[in-house]
Amino acid sequence: MLVNANHNNSYDESQIQVLEGLEAVRKRPGMYIGSTSSKGLHHLVYEIVANSIDEALAGRCDQISITIGKGNIITVQDNGGGIPVGIHPKMGIPTVEVVHTVLHAGGKFGGGAYSLSGGLHGVGASVVNALSEFLIVEVARDGHIYRQKYERGKPVTPLEIIGDTDRTGTKTIFKPDPEIFEELEFDFDLMLNRYREMAFLNKGIKIILTDERPEEKVVKNLCYEGGIVSFVEYINRNKEVLHKPPIYFECSKDNYIVEIAMQYNDTYIENIHSYANNIATTEGGTHLTGFKTAITKVFNDYARKYNYIKENEKNLMGEDVREGLTAIVSVKLPDPQFEGQTKTKLGNSEIRSLVESIVTEKLTDFLEENPQVSRLILEKCLTAARAREAARKARELTRRKSALETTTLPGKLADCTEKNAEVCEIFIVEGDSAGGSAKQGRDRRFQAILPLWGKMLNVEKSRIDKVYTNEKLLPVITALGTSIGEDFDLSKLRYGKVIIMADADVDGSHIRTLLLTFFYRYMRPLIENGHVYIARPPLFKISKGKEEYYAYSEKEVEKIVKEKNWKKGEYVIQRYKGLGEMSSEQLWETTMNPETRQMLRVEVEDALAADEIFTTLMGDKVEPRREFIQENAKYVTNLDI
Repeated sequence: MLVNANHNNSYDESQIQVLEGLEAVRKRPGMYIGSTSSKGLHHLVYEIVANSIDEALAGRCDQISITIGKGNIITVQDNGGGIPVGIHPKMGIPTVEVVHTVLHAGGKFGGGAYSLSGGLHGVGASVVNALSEFLIVEVARDGHIYRQKYERGKPVTPLEIIGDTDRTGTKTIFKPDPEIFEELEFDFDLMLNRYREMAFLNKGIKIILTDERPEEKVVKNLCYEGGIVSFVEYINRNKEVLHKPPIYFECSKDNYIVEIAMQYNDTYIENIHSYANNIATTEGGTHLTGFKTAITKVFNDYARKYNYIKENEKNLMGEDVREGLTAIVSVKLPDPQFEGQTKTKLGNSEIRSLVESIVTEKLTDFLEENPQVSRLILEKCLTAARAREAARKARELTRRKSALETTTLPGKLADCTEKNAEVCEIFIVEGDSAGGSAKQGRDRRFQAILPLWGKMLNVEKSRIDKVYTNEKLLPVITALGTSIGEDFDLSKLRYGKVIIMADADVDGSHIRTLLLTFFYRYMRPLIENGHVYIARPPLFKISKGKEEYYAYSEKEVEKIVKEKNWKKGEYVIQRYKGLGEMSSEQLWETTMNPETRQMLRVEVEDALAADEIFTTLMGDKVEPRREFIQENAKYVTNLDI
């Protein structure tokens, strides 16, 4: 486990500083936890666990347990130092009560208890308390166990001693408030991904995740002595790697710690994840910029030194040296400056030069000492550069062709008349007959139709030059207007909603998966900004005389029949095998009319999990795909969606 050698291990009442009260949290929960949806619900747990992780960073904790109990009651327990319980010098009440009832009260505002911390805003425990129906905190410290209970942020019992102990640590039990949250069901798999990531980032720390809701409780022990090296191996486990083990280096300077693990595989996808004080910096920042700048320079210097690149040839570009690279860039620093409320982009300028110098020195040494691995990586980089050049030529050829035509839009596209992109939507429709029905049934003012024929390219197994020359994908790229990859520009998107509409069968599912893989790999901001949807056509029509109803599952059919009190033989059930079986009026009424349709918005809750699923489903290895289908078949409630 990495700890800061210069940390101050003392943690007492004087180090808890008070900035302001707690009044606004229940009125505007979204300001503090992002939303009151499932995402905000899970954020409550992350805030409490972040406090335990901060204890681990300070060297006071090496085990954290997180339990989802029946009724979705959460228990988080650590073996850290325990929250101080003495009377706070400024507030005149127990310090543990200050931490749970006053916003911006914590040991992370320069008091010295935490020289490294992720929870810089100090809102964790108080916000969770404010948004919980009840919260109980138990602190083991100074030979005693202290306990206090709160309801909706207010203490309902005094802090009292309930026993003696020789251990230390904090235990928090809370139930999210149904008055605040839209849903109260915790997602175990989502939490498993999150805390596995946390265990990788803090080698040697044991995180025990337990779900007590099923008949047979589920327990996952997460502990990785290999740290981020194990993390990279885990991400690459279903890929063919170019070298073993991953390249790894770690360096400490003053209060800064830089850790990097990297390994190349035979895919064409760049997969770099960056973290600052255990917080996923999904928008990158200065540490990631330093890493990317350094590896590009190091590989170019090495390639020129050993004549991989001739004197008259161009340098490799950043995207060339990152093709097929899986890397974890993890930094720990005393005063991280995050850009924006979401804390997803690191802004500290000093960390860029530190990361850059460490990577330059350590990676240069590695390449010199491992010429065989260096050659394999360089050959991949050079092949990527040639493919990039081919893609550039294909792109220019496409642009030249477009300029000669009367319109730059694909001929098969039935465009809408509205010019305001925000209100426009495009249906990417599988098949000729369905495309015809959709064109006739749509509202031409704001709905465009782009029919697709046959299977398209699986981009998981293809380089970008193949994408630019693929006749099935080019119409999609041209119609959306954003370009792809490094050239992607969301501001040029021509439609606010991009809707995939395919048959409810195996072929339709394949088309959807191929398109989603393409969007995720080459147009990811489309998904991240909520522009991609899956149309949901009904599977059944139930009719009796002139009465007609549509259903999206067999359960819905049963429900309609029961509500109508229809007897067998009185009604007819039609099962739709494809979109083409519907008339244009039916397609409009059930699937395209904004007033009546049901659509699923595609969201990426977890980039790591999404990457893993696309690799598993669309990659070369058969065994992981078989295992995934076998493991998840039991969770399928409607195979046609």
